[in-house]
Amino acid sequence: MSEELPPSQAGTEDAVDEARATDADAWATACAEDLAAEKARRRVQYGQPPVSAAEELRKLVDAVGDKLSSLQSPLLGAVAGPAAQQVVKQVVQQAKAAVEPVIERNPDVFDHLAAAGNEILAAYRSAVQAQEQRWTARTTDLHKDLDEHRDEQHDERGEDGDGTGPGQRIDLD
Repeated sequence: MSEELPPSQAGTEDAVDEARATDADAWATACAEDLAAEKARRRVQYGQPPVSAAEELRKLVDAVGDKLSSLQSPLLGAVAGPAAQQVVKQVVQQAKAAVEPVIERNPDVFDHLAAAGNEILAAYRSAVQAQEQRWTARTTDLHKDLDEHRDEQHDERGEDGDGTGPGQRIDLD
């Protein structure tokens, strides 16, 4: 038996393969259109999506660099001012030059660091809330204990509660 198809079936197979390729392209196109429409709908509903942590770091470095470059230092005086500003600009440019390659090579690392920071913040917030609940519960119990103690002292002294206040009688003899 031969591995090749007869000539009448070979043309049919090519037509089926072409139809499948067209269907796959149509499916991919439809998915891309649906995805674009969903992104547009979410952008309208929720606003612009947040930028990556790497882009945020890049913006932070630019903002800090611009701010440092624009500061006028009264401590250095009028003579050293321009030279000091030039040094600051040079340091800012060196910092940017050091940060940019790291951001370009590892943009996902900054997203992971941001996610880890959010998890640490959530854990801290949970711990603080739990501690606050213990403090408030203890304070309530402490007030209750003090009230009970005061009531017991009232009962022991035989006072009926018509006194002038929560103070205790002090014997001066």
